[in-house]
Amino acid sequence: MLQPKKTKYRKQQKGKMKGNAQRGHELAFGSFGIKTLEQAWITGRQIEAARQAITRHMKREGQLWIRIFPDKPVTKKPAEVRMGKGKGAPEYFVARITPGRILFEAEGVPLEIAKEALRLGAQKLPVATKFIIRRDYVEE
Repeated sequence: MLQPKKTKYRKQQKGKMKGNAQRGHELAFGSFGIKTLEQAWITGRQIEAARQAITRHMKREGQLWIRIFPDKPVTKKPAEVRMGKGKGAPEYFVARITPGRILFEAEGVPLEIAKEALRLGAQKLPVATKFIIRRDYVEE
């Protein structure tokens, strides 16, 4: 499961997510990718589940890049605890996602396999996504 080795602060405030992705909105490594159409928090477990689905369908051929990292801690208080007495302990980590962000990129597999693999990976995520292809891509 993805999470930072260490953080400067254990707990963070929720914050606001406004606007579209300012960075990470173009293919940088592979020829194929999935891009989000909405904003969300994506947990480390969801990223890992999507990664497994994609690599299994690609039969570990080609290469896969994960373009997001969960670095925001989300806290949770234990069940049936009264209000007050401070903020809960960090429970898991999330990546903040805004519309237009590239989540995964793939390379080294045919278009049909990449399309299906990324579709299977996108099913594991809580956001609507879109399959994209590099502009100068030509099928061999």
